[in-house]
Amino acid sequence: MKATLKQAWPYQQDALNLPVENLETALPFYETVLGFQRTYQTDAPPKRAVIARDGIELGLAENGGDPTQDGCFFEVDDVETAFSELKTNGLSNENPDFSFQRQGDTLWKMFFVVAPDGLCFCYGQRQS
Repeated sequence: MKATLKQAWPYQQDALNLPVENLETALPFYETVLGFQRTYQTDAPPKRAVIARDGIELGLAENGGDPTQDGCFFEVDDVETAFSELKTNGLSNENPDFSFQRQGDTLWKMFFVVAPDGLCFCYGQRQS
């Protein structure tokens, strides 16, 4: 079973320009573990690729930025299914360490994934 990504909010306001040090070594994690598909790639400086899943697009680029300071928050339809899917796809985290955080009037159940390139992703599901 697969979770659906409903929305994405980048931490630094540009989901189409997420920094990676090496595009070729970064892409397999996004395609294999996170379930994105490559829709565009260029080797012209800066090297970049656009990946997509469930209508959500991310751009990975060798743009000199610090990956440890960027990433995205993904709203998903089912946070537990999302974690199970990532585990099935090869995520090495054994425990999702689910937490609950309130943003305004919305309570989120969430977990974090740090990609090998350093980008951080939070998967969250709205709670009633």
